[in-house]
Amino acid sequence: MKSIFKFFMLCVSISLFAQTPTKSTIIEQSLNQKSKMMQSSIVKNVEFTSIGPTVMSGRVADVAVNPTDPTEFYVGYASGGLWHTNNNGSTFTPILDNSPTQNIGDIAVDWSTKTIWVGTGEKNSSRSSYAGIGMLKSTDGGKTWANVGLTDSHHISRILINPNNANEVIVGVIGHLYSSNEERGVFKTTDGGKTWTKTLFINNETGIIDVAAAPENFNIMYAAAWERERKAWNFDGDGSNSAIYKSTDGGTTWNKISEKSGFPTGDGVGRIGLAVYNANTVYALHDSQYRRKPSTNKIASVNLSKDAIKNMSTENILALRNKVLDNYIKASGFQEKFRAENVKQLLRPGGMQPKELVSFLENETSLSFEEPVIGAEVFKTKNGGKTWTKTHTNYLDGIYSSYGYYFGEIRVDPKNENGIYVLGIGIIKSKDGGKTFSSISRENVHSDHQALWVNPNKPGHILNGNDGGLNLSYDDGESWFKLNSPAVGQFYAVYADNQKPYNVYGGLQDNGVWFGPHNAQINKSWHQSGQNPYKSIMGGDGMQVQVDNRNSNIIYTGSQFGNYYRLETDKGKRTYIQPKHAKGEKPYRFNWQTPILLSHHNQDILYYGSNKLHRSFNKGDDWTEISGDLTAGAKKGNVAYGTLTTISESPFQFGLIYVGSDDGYINITKNGGETWTRISNNLPENLWVSRVVASKHKKERVYATLNGYRFDDFTSYVYVSENYGQTWSKISNNIATSPVNVIREDTENEHILYVGTDNGLYVTFNKGATWSAFSKNLPNVAVHDLVIQPTEKHLIVGTHGRSLYTANIAALQEINEKVMDKNFHIFSINNVRKNNRWGSSWSQWREAFVPELKIPFYVKSEQNVTIEIYNNDTKVNTIEVKADKGYNEATFDVSFSKKGKKSFEKANKNSELKPGKNGIYYLPKGKYTVKIESAENTFEIK
Repeated sequence: MKSIFKFFMLCVSISLFAQTPTKSTIIEQSLNQKSKMMQSSIVKNVEFTSIGPTVMSGRVADVAVNPTDPTEFYVGYASGGLWHTNNNGSTFTPILDNSPTQNIGDIAVDWSTKTIWVGTGEKNSSRSSYAGIGMLKSTDGGKTWANVGLTDSHHISRILINPNNANEVIVGVIGHLYSSNEERGVFKTTDGGKTWTKTLFINNETGIIDVAAAPENFNIMYAAAWERERKAWNFDGDGSNSAIYKSTDGGTTWNKISEKSGFPTGDGVGRIGLAVYNANTVYALHDSQYRRKPSTNKIASVNLSKDAIKNMSTENILALRNKVLDNYIKASGFQEKFRAENVKQLLRPGGMQPKELVSFLENETSLSFEEPVIGAEVFKTKNGGKTWTKTHTNYLDGIYSSYGYYFGEIRVDPKNENGIYVLGIGIIKSKDGGKTFSSISRENVHSDHQALWVNPNKPGHILNGNDGGLNLSYDDGESWFKLNSPAVGQFYAVYADNQKPYNVYGGLQDNGVWFGPHNAQINKSWHQSGQNPYKSIMGGDGMQVQVDNRNSNIIYTGSQFGNYYRLETDKGKRTYIQPKHAKGEKPYRFNWQTPILLSHHNQDILYYGSNKLHRSFNKGDDWTEISGDLTAGAKKGNVAYGTLTTISESPFQFGLIYVGSDDGYINITKNGGETWTRISNNLPENLWVSRVVASKHKKERVYATLNGYRFDDFTSYVYVSENYGQTWSKISNNIATSPVNVIREDTENEHILYVGTDNGLYVTFNKGATWSAFSKNLPNVAVHDLVIQPTEKHLIVGTHGRSLYTANIAALQEINEKVMDKNFHIFSINNVRKNNRWGSSWSQWREAFVPELKIPFYVKSEQNVTIEIYNNDTKVNTIEVKADKGYNEATFDVSFSKKGKKSFEKANKNSELKPGKNGIYYLPKGKYTVKIESAENTFEIK
């Protein structure tokens, strides 16, 4: 019955949402296009600086440890690239930054030759599991990378290297996340990746989520097939094609071994993880989506029952701890759509009764609110998979809470058949073969565990990767070190206030909301004080932030599905502000990343998007609906859908507002919500509206970006309208194919736009006619949000995988057609303050402090450039620079040349120049002119 329902839903999805997945050949062409763009880009010398944060880290995908020297290892982050350490995690070096992607599913290293294999595209199937570009290989420690195939795989789960033949590699491919495809299954190469053979294929919807080989015999290996389907509105992570397979010839042929073996079969079989102790002894971790047997226990510590919910009073449900209610909501199949706070909101005074709540939840998801699913369960075979036995009699509550699709890893101690580790929301271990377990989660270990290495030579030495980075233990998880020095945070949103120095704020995947000064030093010095410069102000999955520009202590922010608060940080006060539907009305639908916006015109006015637009005149205390449903309507499924995703208010007129939805609608009101007009009818349909932005420079102008990621459509959709959205022009032009997440208009130059995609950052100086790619110190990473701090003229980049970056865009804001037509142009140069520390050091053991003055300039063609610095008519120094076409920066140490010093002393006979302690003579206070042929500009030393 379930298979028929899935087929029916698939047909409906295809007929209503007919986006075409982007072909791998187009993606390959676009990657080549972007590589060429980066090499010739007129902004390739614009430098970006990572400003962290690092303390909360980001999701780990895999670890690979040197078996002969465990102080050397590699860490692959889901969307943050590959990092290497050879000092046990004291420091890390990124080694994938010169590749076309930062998205990782699995890594493997042939330690004898130092050959590194990276399977790109995260193996998890979450809403931000980005697709990859196939298999990458490096034979020089990550200095260069070659793509060796499987380019249409999207998501790679496991890589096995034959220990006796480095050219023989087995790869498990889970395949596309949002669409069907053929390049999934088990693939094998015997020539180091030159050619691949598909050795196991089930169908276009079922891939391979895990492969594991016997340590003593590479010919014997086991593979786990997983049937899963994600849509923008629903995720189904189980099916009858999920099963275990075995090969006895090194992955060349396979046999299904889970049928009639004691291992679960049928529609309720979910994700499976494997751990092989030897050829015959294997553990399997199964995410069972079958329902539990009815329990007589009305209220358990973790699980509730349908009847218990119906018969409880509203007051008792509201009194439940959120964790208890969350676990039951998730375990009942609603994990993607509701959270305890949302459910409690439905029950608060004037809302639903418990019985009405149950009916509503069932109606919203097409699921029966019955017994929770079984969830995580461990099976073991001792005869090579002929028979499987469940190792435990109790439920492993709290390990999955039903969303095992996000986990699925199990490990066995190579020296102890009965020592196993199960990774989920928590991490548990067993020393009796899975009969009993104990938790090894500790106070400094983040939840949601994704990777684990167990040292075969030193008992108790384990390395754990989770959503909060990396942890190391030498006592089998009783205590842990945190190894979070890489800046690999996965930001959804970023904001900058107007303080001095200004603060940056951001919401992160599974790491809450943090803020800190933009000029904070990202190093380990904070360990001395115990105070990290970045502070956590919200838990959960951190989302959008708005700060009152009159009082930075008033912050609006929250977590997933619209659970937002007004924080008054100086008072330590937190007020829940989510709008509540009127009695008798249908509950609101809130997006995972619910949009909020403080009005440009009055900072007491806050806008809030559900499937309708809400407005508060008193900071979120009271709400008024100012629209009807601005989406195409609800869709049955377990993911919130038919919701608003973006809000923009024109700075020219109060009440001129645009909103966009996750199902492709853009609407406008010119009268504060009294009437609305849909303006997206001439745009591609059904796509996620990632941004709609009212122009700061022209009242009638509006920008829109659409995102097809949730259909595996990676086309770059960027549009502008000059007439309030009545007609649109596509302006994505030469942007390399990649879904667009954000567009930001420059604050000073109306011709300049910035666009963030799932694969990097672009700028245009001619309103989108042509685009240039940024690249200096900025890897090919997903850019989720952009903000410009207008006073400092900084562009702040919120990446989903590499935390935050900033760039000074003051010079870029001066670029126009006139500048670009010149042979040479020198942009404004910052003044510098004279400092007695120039050329000195506070310690004889440290190098002298040398000042650096940046001289930004533009040249029309690549050439060698001579930069001359004058004091009045006296030339005091000369710099020779090899300049690229476009924007360049020369670094000047504010010193005299030998000849310049003599000329200055001759022109200024009363001057008395003294060298720094390093023997260099630095320029005195005064005004100076910088010249490149006919171009010139000035700066001052104060």
